[in-house]
Amino acid sequence: MNLLMSLRISLRALLANKMRSFLTMLGIIIGIAAVIIIVAIGSGAQKVVSDVIASIGSNIILVIPGSTTSGGLRIGAGSVPSLTQDDARAINTELPSVLRAAPTVRGTAQVVAGNMNWSTMIMGVTPEFLQVREWQVVSGRELSPSDIEGASKNCILGQTVAENLFGSEDPIGKTVRIKRVPFIVVGLLDRKGQSPQGSDQDDIILLPLSTAQRKILGSQFPNTVGAIMVQAKSRELMDQAEEELTTLLDQRHRIGPAKERDYTVRNLTEILAASEQSQKMLTILFGAVASISLIVGGIGIMNIMLVSVTERTREIGIRMAIGARQRDILLQFLAEAVLLTLLGGVIGMAIGIGGATLISQFFGWPTMISSKAILLAFAFSGGVGIFFGFYPARKAAGLNPIEALRYE
Repeated sequence: MNLLMSLRISLRALLANKMRSFLTMLGIIIGIAAVIIIVAIGSGAQKVVSDVIASIGSNIILVIPGSTTSGGLRIGAGSVPSLTQDDARAINTELPSVLRAAPTVRGTAQVVAGNMNWSTMIMGVTPEFLQVREWQVVSGRELSPSDIEGASKNCILGQTVAENLFGSEDPIGKTVRIKRVPFIVVGLLDRKGQSPQGSDQDDIILLPLSTAQRKILGSQFPNTVGAIMVQAKSRELMDQAEEELTTLLDQRHRIGPAKERDYTVRNLTEILAASEQSQKMLTILFGAVASISLIVGGIGIMNIMLVSVTERTREIGIRMAIGARQRDILLQFLAEAVLLTLLGGVIGMAIGIGGATLISQFFGWPTMISSKAILLAFAFSGGVGIFFGFYPARKAAGLNPIEALRYE
């Protein structure tokens, strides 16, 4: 008896008891559907984290003034104006592992254009800022070194600001007023989306650093900056860059071994990569829990197959009496078990894909269904059928033909 004939006989046996076959497959259906939905949700969450990591740029180290402790008192990072533009220049020129550094200052202000106004973040930057953040200008131009040196009244708008002040109009060349100071819009930033903290990165206006310091944000400490964004030359050089950075700033700020640092260094890529790893581990954990239902479903199939062998003992005896070999009986019952799990797997995959799509539409959760997860689920359901169907099939094939014929 060949495999095709075994499958035909198995299918006929399954159709003879439709309800029992369906209930037997139920564990496999639920298990496969659960695995696909969980993996889809986990993959969607990982993609969101990956997009956030990509949006802040690659190999970024953030240096902010102040530290979490100072003189025995716990204070917030960023509370002491201790970083200067000279620090940024030194980082740019003296550290071999650093590609570039961008000093920034920031604040908020009401911006007016015609009869429209909008409250947004104002950030003073140098030309290196867009390179460090890997942020493109989709219309107009970037801020040039001459804008910084001349403290020009040029600015670049984020997408959210442009939409709220100008709607669908092209903002390039238009005038906006920031604290009653007129600025010419020379560029429009590409869309970035949400930041790791959940804020809108496109709700921003970029000004020349010198202009922001002197005319908009002001400061009682000239030459100081609010933060320095540092980009290492590669991911492998991140640790070296952090170490060189700390040594340089300790020397420049005359910080000895027993003195509290007046700045804080944060490795943004490392923090977000750890978050991505956590998401991945959670997906694997939940997927493993869902896989338990597949094992439970496999045990159910084994039980039903054992019952089936007992019910069909006389049939097995007759088939052996007319020439069926042990191998034919083994193949028939094994094919029946695999057919059950594969049918259950197909139904489970359909329910899983539909469930993931509905969750994405109704709850707004990002989901991503990968063909790899579907193929893996299908192969796993087939493996469950072979593993749990082998024992009943072997028991059927090992029956004594004479005793099987006498069975009532």
